Amino acid sequence: MDYSATTTGFRQRKLQPKVRMRNPVAAMGDPNQLFDDTSASGRTANSGYRAQETSGMGYPTQALLSDPMSNLAMAYGSSLASQGKEMVDKNLDRFFPISKLKYYFAVDTVYVGKKLGLLVFPYMHQNWEVSYQQDTPVAPRFDINAPDLYIPAMAFITYILVAGLALGTQNRFSPEILGMQASSALVWLIMEVLATLLSLYLVTVNTDLTTIDLIAFSGYKYVGMIVGVLAGLLFGRTGYYLMLLWCCIAIFVFTIRTLRLKILSEAAAEGVLVRGAKNQLRMYLTMAIAAAQPIFMYWLTYHLIR
Repeated sequence: MDYSATTTGFRQRKLQPKVRMRNPVAAMGDPNQLFDDTSASGRTANSGYRAQETSGMGYPTQALLSDPMSNLAMAYGSSLASQGKEMVDKNLDRFFPISKLKYYFAVDTVYVGKKLGLLVFPYMHQNWEVSYQQDTPVAPRFDINAPDLYIPAMAFITYILVAGLALGTQNRFSPEILGMQASSALVWLIMEVLATLLSLYLVTVNTDLTTIDLIAFSGYKYVGMIVGVLAGLLFGRTGYYLMLLWCCIAIFVFTIRTLRLKILSEAAAEGVLVRGAKNQLRMYLTMAIAAAQPIFMYWLTYHLIR
Protein backbone atom coordinates (compact mmCIF):
# COMPACT_ATOMS: atom_id res chain seq x y z
CA MET A 1 0.00 0.00 0.00
CA ASP A 2 1.26 3.43 -0.94
CA TYR A 3 1.18 5.29 2.35
CA SER A 4 2.74 8.42 0.88
CA ALA A 5 -0.23 9.09 -1.51
CA THR A 6 -2.75 8.57 1.28
CA THR A 7 -0.94 10.93 3.58
CA THR A 8 -0.68 13.58 0.86
CA GLY A 9 -4.46 13.44 0.15
CA PHE A 10 -5.33 13.72 3.82
CA ARG A 11 -3.15 16.78 4.19
CA GLN A 12 -4.82 18.48 1.22
CA ARG A 13 -8.31 17.95 2.66
CA LYS A 14 -7.17 19.27 6.01
CA LEU A 15 -5.64 22.42 4.57
CA GLN A 16 -8.76 23.27 2.37
CA PRO A 17 -10.71 26.35 3.84
CA LYS A 18 -14.34 26.03 4.85
CA VAL A 19 -16.73 28.17 2.79
CA ARG A 20 -19.88 29.50 4.55
CA MET A 21 -22.97 30.07 2.43
CA ARG A 22 -24.52 33.51 2.80
CA ASN A 23 -28.01 32.37 1.86
CA PRO A 24 -28.53 28.78 2.87
CA VAL A 25 -32.26 28.85 2.13
CA ALA A 26 -31.70 29.91 -1.45
CA ALA A 27 -28.94 27.38 -1.83
CA MET A 28 -31.20 24.65 -0.58
CA GLY A 29 -34.08 25.79 -2.74
CA ASP A 30 -32.18 25.99 -6.07
CA PRO A 31 -28.70 24.42 -6.22
CA ASN A 32 -28.02 25.93 -9.64
CA GLN A 33 -28.66 29.57 -8.59
CA LEU A 34 -25.54 31.72 -8.99
CA PHE A 35 -26.67 34.97 -7.28
CA ASP A 36 -28.75 35.84 -4.25
CA ASP A 37 -32.37 37.02 -4.73
CA THR A 38 -32.73 40.50 -3.24
CA SER A 39 -36.07 41.46 -4.92
CA ALA A 40 -38.17 40.78 -1.83
CA SER A 41 -36.06 42.94 0.41
CA GLY A 42 -36.01 45.72 -2.20
CA ARG A 43 -39.76 45.60 -2.61
CA THR A 44 -40.21 45.82 1.12
CA ALA A 45 -37.91 48.80 1.33
CA ASN A 46 -39.68 50.58 -1.55
CA SER A 47 -43.13 49.97 -0.11
CA GLY A 48 -42.00 51.34 3.20
CA TYR A 49 -40.62 54.44 1.48
CA ARG A 50 -43.81 54.97 -0.47
CA ALA A 51 -45.92 54.58 2.64
CA GLN A 52 -43.80 57.18 4.36
CA GLU A 53 -44.10 59.45 1.31
CA THR A 54 -47.89 59.07 1.19
CA SER A 55 -48.24 59.73 4.87
CA GLY A 56 -45.99 62.73 4.47
CA MET A 57 -48.09 64.12 1.59
CA GLY A 58 -51.35 63.73 3.52
CA TYR A 59 -50.51 66.45 5.99
CA PRO A 60 -50.16 69.33 3.45
CA THR A 61 -53.47 68.34 1.79
CA GLN A 62 -55.33 68.40 5.05
CA ALA A 63 -53.66 71.65 5.94
CA LEU A 64 -54.71 73.14 2.59
CA LEU A 65 -58.33 72.09 3.07
CA SER A 66 -58.38 73.44 6.57
CA ASP A 67 -56.85 76.74 5.48
CA PRO A 68 -59.36 79.59 6.03
CA MET A 69 -58.16 81.36 2.90
CA SER A 70 -58.99 78.38 0.66
CA ASN A 71 -62.45 78.09 2.23
CA LEU A 72 -63.03 81.78 1.62
CA ALA A 73 -61.96 81.41 -2.03
CA MET A 74 -64.32 78.47 -2.52
CA ALA A 75 -67.22 80.42 -1.01
CA TYR A 76 -66.44 83.45 -3.21
CA GLY A 77 -66.33 81.26 -6.33
CA SER A 78 -69.69 79.68 -5.46
CA SER A 79 -71.26 83.11 -4.97
CA LEU A 80 -69.92 84.30 -8.34
CA ALA A 81 -71.34 81.20 -10.07
CA SER A 82 -74.77 81.69 -8.51
CA GLN A 83 -74.80 85.39 -9.45
CA GLY A 84 -73.86 84.56 -13.03
CA LYS A 85 -76.63 81.99 -13.28
CA GLU A 86 -79.20 84.47 -11.93
CA MET A 87 -78.05 87.12 -14.42
CA VAL A 88 -78.33 84.73 -17.38
CA ASP A 89 -81.77 83.53 -16.29
CA LYS A 90 -82.97 87.12 -15.82
CA ASN A 91 -81.79 88.32 -19.24
CA LEU A 92 -83.13 85.22 -20.97
CA ASP A 93 -86.47 85.58 -19.22
CA ARG A 94 -86.81 89.14 -20.54
CA PHE A 95 -86.98 88.03 -24.16
CA PHE A 96 -88.38 84.52 -23.82
CA PRO A 97 -89.92 83.72 -20.42
CA ILE A 98 -89.03 80.05 -20.21
CA SER A 99 -90.14 79.88 -16.58
CA LYS A 100 -93.73 80.59 -17.69
CA LEU A 101 -93.93 77.79 -20.25
CA LYS A 102 -95.48 75.49 -17.66
CA TYR A 103 -98.49 77.79 -17.50
CA TYR A 104 -99.12 77.56 -21.27
CA PHE A 105 -99.14 73.75 -21.21
CA ALA A 106 -101.46 73.42 -18.20
CA VAL A 107 -104.34 71.98 -20.22
CA ASP A 108 -106.64 68.98 -20.05
CA THR A 109 -108.89 67.08 -22.43
CA VAL A 110 -111.97 69.19 -21.65
CA TYR A 111 -110.13 72.43 -22.35
CA VAL A 112 -108.70 71.14 -25.64
CA GLY A 113 -112.13 70.05 -26.86
CA LYS A 114 -113.77 73.35 -25.95
CA LYS A 115 -110.93 75.39 -27.43
CA LEU A 116 -111.05 73.54 -30.74
CA GLY A 117 -114.80 74.16 -30.88
CA LEU A 118 -114.22 77.84 -30.14
CA LEU A 119 -111.65 78.11 -32.94
CA VAL A 120 -114.10 76.67 -35.49
CA PHE A 121 -117.35 78.19 -34.08
CA PRO A 122 -116.47 81.46 -32.30
CA TYR A 123 -119.72 83.24 -33.16
CA MET A 124 -121.83 82.23 -30.16
CA HIS A 125 -119.18 82.88 -27.50
CA GLN A 126 -119.94 85.95 -25.40
CA ASN A 127 -117.37 86.44 -22.64
CA TRP A 128 -113.81 86.81 -24.04
CA GLU A 129 -112.09 88.18 -20.95
CA VAL A 130 -109.31 86.19 -19.32
CA SER A 131 -109.96 85.29 -15.68
CA TYR A 132 -107.47 86.41 -13.02
CA GLN A 133 -106.74 85.23 -9.52
CA GLN A 134 -104.73 87.64 -7.35
CA ASP A 135 -103.39 89.55 -10.39
CA THR A 136 -102.33 86.28 -12.02
CA PRO A 137 -104.19 84.68 -14.95
CA VAL A 138 -105.64 81.31 -14.15
CA ALA A 139 -104.38 78.19 -15.92
CA PRO A 140 -105.83 77.45 -19.37
CA ARG A 141 -107.59 74.32 -18.14
CA PHE A 142 -109.75 76.57 -15.94
CA ASP A 143 -110.38 79.31 -18.52
CA ILE A 144 -111.18 78.73 -22.18
CA ASN A 145 -110.12 82.29 -23.05
CA ALA A 146 -106.56 81.83 -21.79
CA PRO A 147 -103.89 81.32 -24.48
CA ASP A 148 -101.99 78.05 -24.56
CA LEU A 149 -99.15 76.47 -26.51
CA TYR A 150 -100.37 72.88 -26.50
CA ILE A 151 -102.89 73.30 -29.32
CA PRO A 152 -100.54 75.38 -31.55
CA ALA A 153 -97.69 72.91 -31.09
CA MET A 154 -99.81 69.84 -31.78
CA ALA A 155 -101.58 71.59 -34.69
CA PHE A 156 -98.23 72.50 -36.28
CA ILE A 157 -96.99 68.90 -36.11
CA THR A 158 -100.33 67.57 -37.38
CA TYR A 159 -100.28 70.06 -40.26
CA ILE A 160 -96.86 68.76 -41.37
CA LEU A 161 -98.15 65.16 -41.27
CA VAL A 162 -101.33 66.05 -43.19
CA ALA A 163 -99.22 67.91 -45.75
CA GLY A 164 -97.11 64.79 -46.22
CA LEU A 165 -100.27 62.73 -46.65
CA ALA A 166 -101.62 65.14 -49.28
CA LEU A 167 -98.33 65.10 -51.17
CA GLY A 168 -98.22 61.30 -50.96
CA THR A 169 -101.65 60.92 -52.55
CA GLN A 170 -100.39 62.99 -55.48
CA ASN A 171 -97.11 61.03 -55.82
CA ARG A 172 -95.15 64.16 -54.92
CA PHE A 173 -93.89 63.09 -51.50
CA SER A 174 -90.20 63.16 -50.63
CA PRO A 175 -88.35 63.83 -47.37
CA GLU A 176 -86.82 66.97 -48.85
CA ILE A 177 -90.19 68.46 -49.79
CA LEU A 178 -91.62 67.62 -46.36
CA GLY A 179 -88.65 69.28 -44.69
CA MET A 180 -89.08 72.36 -46.85
CA GLN A 181 -92.77 72.44 -45.93
CA ALA A 182 -91.98 72.38 -42.22
CA SER A 183 -89.18 74.95 -42.55
CA SER A 184 -91.37 77.29 -44.59
CA ALA A 185 -94.23 77.15 -42.09
CA LEU A 186 -91.85 77.80 -39.17
CA VAL A 187 -90.14 80.72 -40.92
CA TRP A 188 -93.46 82.37 -41.78
CA LEU A 189 -94.60 81.96 -38.15
CA ILE A 190 -91.43 83.63 -36.84
CA MET A 191 -91.73 86.47 -39.35
CA GLU A 192 -95.35 87.03 -38.38
CA VAL A 193 -94.52 87.23 -34.66
CA LEU A 194 -91.58 89.58 -35.28
CA ALA A 195 -93.73 91.83 -37.48
CA THR A 196 -96.39 91.98 -34.77
CA LEU A 197 -93.83 92.88 -32.10
CA LEU A 198 -92.40 95.60 -34.31
CA SER A 199 -95.86 97.00 -35.00
CA LEU A 200 -96.72 97.08 -31.30
CA TYR A 201 -93.47 98.91 -30.64
CA LEU A 202 -94.05 101.48 -33.37
CA VAL A 203 -97.61 102.16 -32.28
CA THR A 204 -96.41 102.35 -28.63
CA VAL A 205 -99.07 100.02 -27.29
CA ASN A 206 -98.85 99.33 -23.56
CA THR A 207 -100.13 95.79 -23.34
CA ASP A 208 -99.51 92.68 -21.30
CA LEU A 209 -99.08 90.59 -24.44
CA THR A 210 -95.89 88.52 -24.34
CA THR A 211 -93.98 86.84 -27.13
CA ILE A 212 -95.43 83.48 -26.13
CA ASP A 213 -98.96 84.93 -26.32
CA LEU A 214 -98.32 86.06 -29.89
CA ILE A 215 -96.91 82.64 -30.80
CA ALA A 216 -100.03 81.02 -29.36
CA PHE A 217 -102.45 83.31 -31.21
CA SER A 218 -100.50 82.90 -34.46
CA GLY A 219 -100.43 79.12 -34.06
CA TYR A 220 -104.19 78.69 -33.72
CA LYS A 221 -104.62 79.10 -37.49
CA TYR A 222 -103.06 75.65 -38.10
CA VAL A 223 -106.30 74.09 -36.84
CA GLY A 224 -108.27 75.64 -39.72
CA MET A 225 -105.51 74.71 -42.17
CA ILE A 226 -105.75 71.06 -41.14
CA VAL A 227 -109.54 71.09 -41.55
CA GLY A 228 -109.23 72.65 -45.02
CA VAL A 229 -106.60 70.18 -46.27
CA LEU A 230 -108.53 67.17 -44.96
CA ALA A 231 -111.70 68.46 -46.64
CA GLY A 232 -109.73 68.82 -49.86
CA LEU A 233 -108.50 65.23 -49.64
CA LEU A 234 -112.03 63.94 -49.09
CA PHE A 235 -114.11 66.22 -51.33
CA GLY A 236 -111.67 67.77 -53.77
CA ARG A 237 -110.96 71.43 -54.38
CA THR A 238 -114.58 72.46 -53.76
CA GLY A 239 -114.56 71.01 -50.28
CA TYR A 240 -111.16 72.59 -49.64
CA TYR A 241 -112.29 76.10 -50.58
CA LEU A 242 -115.56 75.86 -48.65
CA MET A 243 -114.02 74.57 -45.43
CA LEU A 244 -111.02 76.90 -45.68
CA LEU A 245 -113.33 79.88 -46.18
CA TRP A 246 -115.32 78.91 -43.08
CA CYS A 247 -112.17 78.46 -41.00
CA CYS A 248 -110.70 81.75 -42.27
CA ILE A 249 -113.78 83.68 -41.18
CA ALA A 250 -113.76 81.85 -37.83
CA ILE A 251 -110.10 82.62 -37.10
CA PHE A 252 -110.63 86.26 -38.13
CA VAL A 253 -113.48 86.66 -35.66
CA PHE A 254 -111.58 84.79 -32.96
CA THR A 255 -108.49 86.98 -33.35
CA ILE A 256 -110.47 90.23 -33.39
CA ARG A 257 -112.43 89.42 -30.24
CA THR A 258 -109.37 88.11 -28.42
CA LEU A 259 -106.82 90.80 -29.25
CA ARG A 260 -109.11 93.79 -28.91
CA LEU A 261 -109.07 93.29 -25.14
CA LYS A 262 -105.26 93.22 -25.21
CA ILE A 263 -104.44 95.98 -27.70
CA LEU A 264 -107.34 98.42 -27.55
CA SER A 265 -107.97 100.63 -24.56
CA GLU A 266 -110.24 99.59 -21.71
CA ALA A 267 -112.95 101.93 -22.93
CA ALA A 268 -112.93 100.28 -26.35
CA ALA A 269 -112.96 96.86 -24.73
CA GLU A 270 -116.12 97.80 -22.88
CA GLY A 271 -117.80 98.79 -26.14
CA VAL A 272 -117.57 102.57 -25.75
CA LEU A 273 -116.82 104.56 -28.90
CA VAL A 274 -113.36 106.08 -28.49
CA ARG A 275 -112.01 108.78 -30.75
CA GLY A 276 -108.37 109.62 -31.27
CA ALA A 277 -105.53 108.88 -33.65
CA LYS A 278 -103.77 106.54 -31.20
CA ASN A 279 -106.85 104.39 -30.65
CA GLN A 280 -107.48 104.27 -34.39
CA LEU A 281 -103.94 103.00 -34.94
CA ARG A 282 -104.56 100.29 -32.35
CA MET A 283 -107.78 99.32 -34.07
CA TYR A 284 -106.09 99.15 -37.46
CA LEU A 285 -103.29 97.05 -35.99
CA THR A 286 -105.78 94.60 -34.53
CA MET A 287 -107.57 94.34 -37.86
CA ALA A 288 -104.26 93.80 -39.67
CA ILE A 289 -103.19 90.98 -37.35
CA ALA A 290 -106.57 89.29 -37.75
CA ALA A 291 -106.56 89.72 -41.55
CA ALA A 292 -103.09 88.21 -41.83
CA GLN A 293 -104.32 84.86 -40.48
CA PRO A 294 -106.49 83.90 -43.51
CA ILE A 295 -103.74 85.02 -45.88
CA PHE A 296 -101.20 82.68 -44.27
CA MET A 297 -103.77 79.89 -44.15
CA TYR A 298 -104.31 80.03 -47.89
CA TRP A 299 -100.63 80.60 -48.73
CA LEU A 300 -99.48 77.52 -46.83
CA THR A 301 -102.17 75.11 -48.10
CA TYR A 302 -103.25 75.96 -51.64
CA HIS A 303 -100.42 73.97 -53.26
CA LEU A 304 -101.36 70.82 -51.34
CA ILE A 305 -104.69 70.35 -53.14
CA ARG A 306 -104.94 69.59 -56.86
